[in-house]
Amino acid sequence: MKEITCKLLVIGAGPGGYVCAIRAGQLGVDTAIVEMAKPGGTCLNIGCIPSKAIIHAADDFAKTVAMAAGKNAMGIKADNPTIDLAKTMAWKDGITGRLTLGVAGLLKKAGVKIVVGRAKFRDGKTVAVETETGEQVIRAENIVIATGSAPVELPMLPFGGKVVSSTGALSLTEVPQRLAVVGAGYIGLELGLAFAKLGSKVTIVEALDRILPLYDTQLTQPVAKRLAALGVEVLLGTKVKGISSNGEALLAETGSGEERRIAADKILVTVGRKPVTEGWGREELELDMDGRFLKVDEQCRTSMRGIYAVGDVTGEPMLAHRAMVQGEMVAEIVSGKRRSWDKRAIPAVCFTDPEIVSVGMSPDEAKAAGREIKIGQFPFSANGRAMTLSAEEGFVRVVARADNHLVLGIQGVGAGISELSAAFSLAIEMGARLEDIAGTIHAHPTQSEAFAEAALKALGHALHV
Repeated sequence: MKEITCKLLVIGAGPGGYVCAIRAGQLGVDTAIVEMAKPGGTCLNIGCIPSKAIIHAADDFAKTVAMAAGKNAMGIKADNPTIDLAKTMAWKDGITGRLTLGVAGLLKKAGVKIVVGRAKFRDGKTVAVETETGEQVIRAENIVIATGSAPVELPMLPFGGKVVSSTGALSLTEVPQRLAVVGAGYIGLELGLAFAKLGSKVTIVEALDRILPLYDTQLTQPVAKRLAALGVEVLLGTKVKGISSNGEALLAETGSGEERRIAADKILVTVGRKPVTEGWGREELELDMDGRFLKVDEQCRTSMRGIYAVGDVTGEPMLAHRAMVQGEMVAEIVSGKRRSWDKRAIPAVCFTDPEIVSVGMSPDEAKAAGREIKIGQFPFSANGRAMTLSAEEGFVRVVARADNHLVLGIQGVGAGISELSAAFSLAIEMGARLEDIAGTIHAHPTQSEAFAEAALKALGHALHV
């Protein structure tokens, strides 16, 4: 094959990689991108998008089941609802397929050369790609490593057979009668709740003493309440040991030493994700590491000149939108623009039931940083729109400096609250004070009114609580 030369080569077409390549192409940078699977990476194909599709389908089905059981306060009735999971998965695949084609089209529109195959560094400027038609050599002035992350596998529960990762769970064609979930982080709870609504008997096993350890207890309490309402058994302080000899049960041990046998047709392991730092020739380079991640500076430069890294491979938080911002920034730096980024306003969203959003500092983080703070909190039980949606669980909370009322963090838990994440992030990004939020007219009746009311509460004059 004829050798390709370019100014920018991007390895990996996930959110960070494809955004980097598209923006570089828009800026007139001669760009190539290598991807061994489909454009969009984990997020689009086997992560964010398909999981949210299944969560939505599960929510709709659960509502229909409640109607059939006469548990609908609005008087809506239904009879004998069923779900064809294979058809649901096909619908989900249709969504990811459309988005994948859309990303490929955007790359082509930006003039980006797309190479399908597995990339491996030969040196800091040269990459060889194994393609279906042979080896393709690419030489580039600048290279972006955007190889993403992969599910963590437990030695005693290797993936295969009845043990599945989130990828496998999102490809099931039948609802498992009994599902054991290992890990009570956001992936485990999102999928565990979804399958509980689809009809699985779900048991969640967590080694720590609480669910969703990245969020404070006040935010996670409504989720715990919902788990209980759905009949999900949550075993905290419990460690998995493996599978029974007959393969029918997950073996675990509680903190008190009690042995537990958890009958399961499928075992979903969601104990975290690891950066993909092997398999692409890192040994041919001299890259500094930050623990298990590639070390980068505020412009995503690695320790080698001309080599950048973006996304999950660079550390926490492993979020698609963080990768996108990094990718866009690197493209502009390569094109000659002056850029850096401030990561204080990266929203974290947990698509549980109810959903959780956190941006900036929590109350505990602000106190740990030595801040004197004001906190305002407004419950959705006092919000008219939440009442009309039968979604009164949860609240919005604002954390601000006590002296000048500068907003340091915003958190919330509630149905559909992920859609308020942009407003929360914008407030912190723009340096809003409590008075700015309280003085902004929020449309009535909307759930967003809880945001303004939380600011008013922090100022000492809430109107509706």
